[in-house]
This record gives sequence, structure tokens and C-alpha cells, in this order.
Amino acid sequence: MPAAWKAAGLTYNRYLAIAARAVRRSLKEESRIAAERRGDMELRFAKWQNGKQGDVKDLASANAAAMTENAS
Repeated sequence: MPAAWKAAGLTYNRYLAIAARAVRRSLKEESRIAAERRGDMELRFAKWQNGKQGDVKDLASANAAAMTENAS
């Protein structure tokens, strides 16, 4: 039997991001704010096609866009 996150069509990284967000949102206000600051991502990535680099994107904004797209 596959893992629930895999059966739902999620990657493991996406599953971890969702779980971390759920935990951060369940904390008390003071702890939640500190945890949300630690959860900010400052990573950027670019897709390569045919040996050429595409647009460089911020991982946090790309992740947020993908989450809203999948929530619909």
C-alpha cells in the first residue's frame, strides 16, 4: 500500500511543506509568529530546457502559486 501522500498525488517535499504549515498554524500566537519567520524560504530555482536556463523564480512564491492552483 503506497503512502497516503503519494496516493494523494503529492511529492514528499510538498507533503512536508503542508505538514509544517499545519503545525505552525496550530501553535499559540507568540510561538506561531516565530515559527512562521523560520519557515520563510529564500531559495530560488530555474528550469533548464535545451541547455538554456529559464527564468529564475523564488521558491516560496512558486510554492504558494502551486498550492492555490491545487486547492481549486
